[in-house]
Amino acid sequence: MELFYQLLPTFLLVLCRISAFFVVTPVFSSRNVPMQFKIGLAVMISFIVFAAIGTDKPVPLDWQFVFAIIRETLVGVLLGFVAYIFFTVVQIAGSFMDIQIGFGLSNIIDPMTGASAPLLGNLKFMLAVMLFFAFNAHHMLLQAIMDSYDWIPIMNDTFAKMYDGQISTFIVQTFSKVFGLAFQIAAPVVAVLFLTDVGLGLLTRVAPQFNIFVIGVPLKIIVGVALVAILLPEMLTIFHDLFVNMFRTMENLMNVIAGKS
Repeated sequence: MELFYQLLPTFLLVLCRISAFFVVTPVFSSRNVPMQFKIGLAVMISFIVFAAIGTDKPVPLDWQFVFAIIRETLVGVLLGFVAYIFFTVVQIAGSFMDIQIGFGLSNIIDPMTGASAPLLGNLKFMLAVMLFFAFNAHHMLLQAIMDSYDWIPIMNDTFAKMYDGQISTFIVQTFSKVFGLAFQIAAPVVAVLFLTDVGLGLLTRVAPQFNIFVIGVPLKIIVGVALVAILLPEMLTIFHDLFVNMFRTMENLMNVIAGKS
């Protein structure tokens, strides 16, 4: 029992980081995933990590243990949040395309989050989830949280990095990178539909008798949907690069928290 009480605080800290990671990380945090599965997976991985690093340096159960729980939870949330915002790239890109095509008012319910989502954004999000499993990226995501203890030990300086502003600066830079990637994904459709608007504008000057609102809306929908269908095979390469950027950004975040960059 004495050994149990010595090792229990360390296991709880490991469980806090991994549980917080699964709360916000993409795919695993989905409402479609049963809560029992999430809890069981978090506990199982916590036992694996604890067996590897938990018995080296027991954590004392004192008043500082509360701050240690907050720190470990924060590390897990940050890692999961960085992975999650890269999944929002397809939602943002879908919003850009929906506005140009004319689907901006036809939002639907996203079954992954329960919130409203753009029509094309939800389509690409489901495609991203399927490719996420096809690339075995979910295994890499589990490996990332397990390897985070090699980069960020249980006793770390996360609060100091937050006070210095390094973590907040990194998150802001990641947001700007995400918006840049989203615009790159949506750029072909946005550019073609912009040229379509220009053509329709010239048509109204040449033949004012045409009702531009009657002709323009179905024409933009046909052009937009056809272009999305043409570009759909290239989504394989786009999402592969997106997942590579996601794991590279998670590695950079661990470097920032560990003070290695």
